[in-house]
Amino acid sequence: MTVTRQIDVRMDEGVAKATLVLPEAERSGMPGLLLFMDIFGLRPALTAMAERYAAEGYAVLVPDLFYRHPDKGTFDAGIGFKDPEQGARLKGMLSATSQAMTAADTKYFLTALAEAGAPGPVGVVGYCMGGGRAITAAGTYPERIVAAASFHGGHLATEAEDSPHRLASSIRARIHIGTSSSDGSFPPEQASRLVETFHRADIDFALETYAGVNHGWCIDDHSAYDRAGAERHWQRVTTFFRETLL
Repeated sequence: MTVTRQIDVRMDEGVAKATLVLPEAERSGMPGLLLFMDIFGLRPALTAMAERYAAEGYAVLVPDLFYRHPDKGTFDAGIGFKDPEQGARLKGMLSATSQAMTAADTKYFLTALAEAGAPGPVGVVGYCMGGGRAITAAGTYPERIVAAASFHGGHLATEAEDSPHRLASSIRARIHIGTSSSDGSFPPEQASRLVETFHRADIDFALETYAGVNHGWCIDDHSAYDRAGAERHWQRVTTFFRETLL
């Protein structure tokens, strides 16, 4: 059983809504977990995922990474980018929310976890746009983040100045990356670049390819949801965090 509440996290640039989920037997000194959303934002599907993580014993925070757009409304992950109007709004918010912004915001997310009873080592897991931000967070806060996982994360090792792989020399966390073999946002050349960079930086990491699934397969309201692939992801990620945080 878990306890779920909605909280406000005060930031430099406003207030971020967030879902906080705690184990029913909450205690001081719990391990903390940040769950970075996919592009479709906070919604019941992500709350259910946070509750599943919290049932493992973590204090879980799911912040709204798009809080700078308070009038954005809600989005339908089942329709996704097939709706041109929805797709345009999502792309606009994503382009206006840089990796640097989320990295700066993460300071406040970590503080919120500490205030919730998780002041120590933290894990972070991100999906879609959240995947790269999980890796960026690990490179920005190596003193707190000891494990970071990315699932169907895109643009992890591009030529861009803010590409997450460029923080490899600062990462002290264990890293787990789950990707689809058909994901155009993380093609083979990016995977090769990331692996080479992480090897040179002596990072403890694993990159696992999920064949037969598409971008978004882990989240059950997404049009690409794949039950078998999602359960495989749950087995991998819960073991990964259990080994590192519990």
